Amino acid sequence: MKSQQEIYEKVVAVFEELFEIDPADISPESNLYEDLDIDSIDAVDLVIELRKMTKKKIQPDDFKMVRTVQDIVEQVDKLLNNEQ
Repeated sequence: MKSQQEIYEKVVAVFEELFEIDPADISPESNLYEDLDIDSIDAVDLVIELRKMTKKKIQPDDFKMVRTVQDIVEQVDKLLNNEQ
């Protein structure tokens, strides 16, 4: 099991690697679309990367309501730490 802090740090690293976003510009409250300029194609890339990270199938519906970095952390936490 990973803590939400560990998940957050990994998610920030993914944003830095995939989208070249400075980690200093990312906070749990950062809005993916408004603050971080993530578009729908970027979101697909992000889901693919999260699937690699979690080794679990990610349902698109699970990520429909994701708006912030913290929302991602919570969804990944659910995938990693709860039996589905």
